[in-house]
Amino acid sequence: MNTATLMRRIGAMLYDGLLALALLFLSTLPFIAAREGEPVESSENFLYRSVLVAVIYVFFVGFWTRSGRTLGMQSWRLQLETLDGGKAGTRAATLRFFAALVSWAPLGLGFLWSLWDAERLTWHDRISATRIVYYPKEGA
Repeated sequence: MNTATLMRRIGAMLYDGLLALALLFLSTLPFIAAREGEPVESSENFLYRSVLVAVIYVFFVGFWTRSGRTLGMQSWRLQLETLDGGKAGTRAATLRFFAALVSWAPLGLGFLWSLWDAERLTWHDRISATRIVYYPKEGA
């Protein structure tokens, strides 16, 4: 992966991060309405957090399995594929989703790993046997 592709990935992550934030906001509204504006009790935290994780999971895994790209990836002409060039299934997309959380945990080292990896893959690429491919505009 060259620097331009890394920048595209970062751009797609920022774009998708904004979309995910909007989805989390919308997912929080029913909890606020149910409590009439009061803070969520600790006994309700598990349900609330589970809903938030589920929303993000459905967003990413849904896009990856349906079209191979999130809206951010589509904007930056990136595509998720298996290592043999096929479409990622639910198992691979789920592995990638949870492995990406692990990649973020040590200050994003799992993402930066692609700078040193011989095949330019991140930790979650390796764990899920997937990769992100840049497809330039035809005729460019």
